[in-house]
Amino acid sequence: MLHDGTTYRLYFFKQGSSDTIYQFGYNSSAQQYEFGFNSISELKITGMPTDADTSSFSMLHDGTTYRLYLKRENNNTTMYQFGFNTATSDYEYGFNSIETLFITMVPTDANLDRWAMLHDGAAYRLYTGKSGEPDTLYQFSFNSASYDYEWGFNSFPELQITNMPADSIKSNFTMLHDGSDYRFYYLSEK
Repeated sequence: MLHDGTTYRLYFFKQGSSDTIYQFGYNSSAQQYEFGFNSISELKITGMPTDADTSSFSMLHDGTTYRLYLKRENNNTTMYQFGFNTATSDYEYGFNSIETLFITMVPTDANLDRWAMLHDGAAYRLYTGKSGEPDTLYQFSFNSASYDYEWGFNSFPELQITNMPADSIKSNFTMLHDGSDYRFYYLSEK
């Protein structure tokens, strides 16, 4: 998910595809996310490295560019960055982006399979789960001096999730910043 200053957006891979994502926009009148609402309904990911892991992805909007991130297969501390090219309507590997980014200072009990990213107007942030504690997150921030996402850099190193409904699916999460609030999402079993 992301917020681009206008619309809350939600993304899923197209079933059976590793290079096409569906885009939903939040319709405040209907109070629901709608496929293609105020959105390009289908988006392509191009130039993907052959070792990109498409089992999960994260997205953000930094005020200028829509960005998509994939991890490297068998290496959860390496990410590939894609930027949205308005001329092609594709997410292109390395477009207006640093192609490869690294996650550093990772706690030994971090669950890097559970992750999300956002931009809060001041910093690019990455969040991971803590193994065995689904309501605890580790926070990383991009360090422009080292070009790494560093645990605890310019961040609260650990965050707690409280008061989640009992039917929350805690195996995955997403986050966004909408210009005023940090928002956290679990899917519901309903």
